[in-house]
Amino acid sequence: MATTAKSPRPIHPKTRIGHVHLKVADIQRSLDFYCGVLGFELKDRLGPDAAFVAAGDYHHHIGLNTWQSKGGQPPASHHTGLFHLALLYPERSALADALVRLRDAGWPLDGASDHGVSEALYLRDPDGNGVELYWDKPEAVWPRAADGSLDMYTAPLDLQDLLSSQEPEATAA
Repeated sequence: MATTAKSPRPIHPKTRIGHVHLKVADIQRSLDFYCGVLGFELKDRLGPDAAFVAAGDYHHHIGLNTWQSKGGQPPASHHTGLFHLALLYPERSALADALVRLRDAGWPLDGASDHGVSEALYLRDPDGNGVELYWDKPEAVWPRAADGSLDMYTAPLDLQDLLSSQEPEATAA
């Protein structure tokens, strides 16, 4: 078992998370959220028990299935499991659009934070899975300690300021 955070053989630096697959209680309810509220596109269905959604032309970013969870309940608090899935938006105005989508759907936020390196919205999907919607600030403005290391923090995110970054055509919609 490793005792340090630095590996003698680090993973390739361009490795990234390709998709997440969630057990859900109701496929249609999840599609209503991920496609109807967040705006993902349905890419494929495997009968009534699984669906795959994505942003753009990718094959899928999120898989949803009821294979072991149809009609199930969210996991109990204080148990191991997924804390949240994080969806990275390419720019601040896209995160602002996500906030508008949530507001228009009446979807509640659990929180909204400025971490110095990113700005994030926190919420729960219909099955109680944590979802973080965020964008990374340009590296040039990341907070740094005197030694040059990252000096991340958590502060309240000004939602009105975030909304002011929205593209004009999105505001009119």
